[in-house]
Amino acid sequence: MRGGGPSRVGAPAGRLRRFAAGEWGAVFPAAWRRLRARGARAVPLTLAGCVGVLALQLLQHAPRTSGWVDRLGGVYATSPWWQELLRTPLSVFVPDPSLPVWGLVLQLVVVFGIAETTLRTPRTLAIALLATLAGTCFARYSLWIGPHGFLGLPPHELRVRDTGPSAAVVALGVYTACRYRAWFTSAAIAAAMVVEVLYVPNLAGYEHLAGVAVILALTAAEAARRRTADRPGRPPTPSPPRSAPDRPPAVGPSARRPTAGTPWPVARFLPRTSPGNPRRP
Repeated sequence: MRGGGPSRVGAPAGRLRRFAAGEWGAVFPAAWRRLRARGARAVPLTLAGCVGVLALQLLQHAPRTSGWVDRLGGVYATSPWWQELLRTPLSVFVPDPSLPVWGLVLQLVVVFGIAETTLRTPRTLAIALLATLAGTCFARYSLWIGPHGFLGLPPHELRVRDTGPSAAVVALGVYTACRYRAWFTSAAIAAAMVVEVLYVPNLAGYEHLAGVAVILALTAAEAARRRTADRPGRPPTPSPPRSAPDRPPAVGPSARRPTAGTPWPVARFLPRTSPGNPRRP
């Protein structure tokens, strides 16, 4: 009975530590090693995103520059396709005026930072743009299908400006968790998006769910490709033939020839012999 209290208290803590090590034990060490090795150069997209969100937040609240922010990065479901595609890269970092900017910066620092240090910058940017485009495509679909169609939204929900990094943040969280086999984390994020759509059926929630669906499909395709490449019956890829090492050419009548079975560095210093003229001791 004397040691029962601390052991009962320590058992949940031990299970929590084992769970955290199983879920994130490979993610955070990899991110920390990359960050220690390269410093700020490991997260250029994260730093640029934070600076961009803060700068665009100031510009869109200034009377003289608010219109320019909307013209360069404002995406609407009623806009032409070519205009939405041109504005999509900047729209990822245009914050929603109704949301606190410090929350967006915190999301960028945590999620973009971990993704960029583990997935590298090009893949992080590609995943963020893919998820944002998936949300934009859903908005266009909802506008086309109408409010009474499958997953259709009321017209007033589709007239709002569709900007911000939230869809990219959710998609990067799911992709990084699947990449490092943190299955509980990825399932929790996907379940949270479903609950958001059920309780708050707005355009942002549906776009988050569309980004998650696209990223899960991409992850499944990558896993299938890896299984195909690692199939035991698949013949190995032939390696290119190795070229023979360069040897110094023999010059003059006193050049030595290597004898059979003798390594080249040793045979080049041995005198040449023939069957009719053996070397005498």
